[in-house]
Amino acid sequence: MRPLLLTGLIAALALASAACGQAAPGKGAAAGDQIRDYILAHPEVVEEAINKLQTKRQAAADAQLKQAVAQNRAQIEHDPRDFVAGNPNGKVTVVEFFDYRCPYCKAAMPEISKLLSENKDVRLVLKEFPILSPVSESASRAAIAAKAQGKYWPVHQAMLAEKNLDEAAIQRILMDNGVDVNAAARAATAQPTTTLIDDVHALARTTGVTGTPAFIIGDQMIAGWDPARIEEAIKQARTSTGAGTSSTPTNTTTTQG
Repeated sequence: MRPLLLTGLIAALALASAACGQAAPGKGAAAGDQIRDYILAHPEVVEEAINKLQTKRQAAADAQLKQAVAQNRAQIEHDPRDFVAGNPNGKVTVVEFFDYRCPYCKAAMPEISKLLSENKDVRLVLKEFPILSPVSESASRAAIAAKAQGKYWPVHQAMLAEKNLDEAAIQRILMDNGVDVNAAARAATAQPTTTLIDDVHALARTTGVTGTPAFIIGDQMIAGWDPARIEEAIKQARTSTGAGTSSTPTNTTTTQG
């Protein structure tokens, strides 16, 4: 990114110098030379300009995300098709886009469970976002099917704990957790399941989510598992909603299956 920005800046300055020369051949050329000489004498201004441009672009991206979240808040935080872990009535909502084959999602799962146990006012909305492989989608479909049988949370945890998740492991996990695999197979391929996954992908495009895990907390999007940033975002969300830390205790279950 930085080399491209540098190239663009240099090109822009060259064009500016050329424009000066075309507008006033004598004085314009001299002005262009002065610009070039100044940059060569003070190369730090190039980095300063690049940093300013990046800051401006980040501010624009943040504003775009804030608008996208505001416009899609209900679907992001309160889609009844999503599983909600932690405190279903929590005042602070953490939304996670994840893939069952994502190694970073797997590594984050124990820490997320700890976060829920330590933050009794947090509700965790789980977005099925299979992007890494066909097995990822099979796992998401199986989890959605397990939700219909009230088995989502143990299946979710088991699939993330499975280091080498494949089709055989998915079936084993379903059976180990008391899921009717025949009913699950029908639900996994049913249109409502496909629609849910498609809707999550569309929502990801709208909010700028491109990888897993990704978290939306309040108006912030955090790419990757970053405990410090997530904790800070929760604190900010708690302040903005006036939520305290003594909300209804969590049991990492949900009323949604």
